[in-house]
Formats: sequence, C-alpha cells, structure tokens
Amino acid sequence: MVDEYQVRSIRADEWPAVKELRLLALQDPVAHLAFFESYEQAVTRPDSFWRDRAAGAAEGAEAAQQIVAEGPGGEWLGSITVLVEEAGTTDWAGHPVERRQGHVVGVYVRPEGRGSGLIKALLDAGVTWAWGKGLARVRLFVHVDNGRAQGAYRKAGFVPSGRTVPLGDTGVPELEFVVERAG
Repeated sequence: MVDEYQVRSIRADEWPAVKELRLLALQDPVAHLAFFESYEQAVTRPDSFWRDRAAGAAEGAEAAQQIVAEGPGGEWLGSITVLVEEAGTTDWAGHPVERRQGHVVGVYVRPEGRGSGLIKALLDAGVTWAWGKGLARVRLFVHVDNGRAQGAYRKAGFVPSGRTVPLGDTGVPELEFVVERAG
C-alpha cells in the first residue's frame, strides 16, 4: 500500500487539507491519548490560524515541516510534523532543551492506512528532513497507554529513551522515544 502513495512536504496553499486532516485526526477514538487539543477546540479556529499553521510547516520552512502521504486521487492518508527544537529553549512540557533536535508531533494515519507501513514511511521522511537540517536526534512523545503507536514507532526505528514526562494535570506519563543519527 505504501507504494501507492506519495510522501511529501505540504505546500502553504494546502491549508484547507491541513485543517480537514487535523479535524479528522481529532475525532479518532484514541485522539485523547495522542493530541493535546480537542476537536471542539480546533473546529472553532479561524481560517487564518490554519493558513499560518500550514505556512509555518510547508516545504521550505526552516523551523518545522509537515509531511503527508498523498493517495493517487490526491487524498491525504496520513501526516506528521517535525519541529526543530533549539538548544537553550524550553519544550512543550516546560523542560529545557539541551541540544538542537527534531520533535515529531501531530502523527495521524487514517484507519484504512494503518498497518501498511505508511507511518514508517512518514517518519522516515521526517527523520530525513531533520538530518538535512543538521539535527542528530529526533524525538517524540507517546502516551503510556497508546500501545498501537508505541509499536509503530519501534518499527520505524524509534526506541524509548527512558525519560517520561507527566501529561498536564492528569499526571499520566508520556514516554519519550528517540532515534539518533548514526556516526
């Protein structure tokens, strides 16, 4: 199935598709384990938000890249975004970022694409983009109860770092998974 799809960076003018896929992702049965925002929050955002979001992660952007798997009919089957975290800044959980690295967020594959290797293709493209930016490490966080996602990340070469971060007010841990550039 992966061979039937083109994996590529988004373009800024594709903001309606960015919005559509994100809203679909937020309606997934395990969205509460995977995303920090709810469908109810996202659906009220103005189009300007989605335009800015797409422009900031489109092909050629320096600090982020959203990568999609596009089917033969132009439909988007899945997406990830890689953010560049700069050393000396603070991450989403309020912890200091010790080195320049990539951070994968917004991982979603439509149900019909799951189990096909598509997530690995998306993550491979994101890691390749990060290596091209000179980053030597890429990380992501996954909910302790999201076994499906943990398995997919392991298949894509990510391994647990041993670091956990409590999730918001719940205190439920998010596990850090990493992949490091060889050599």
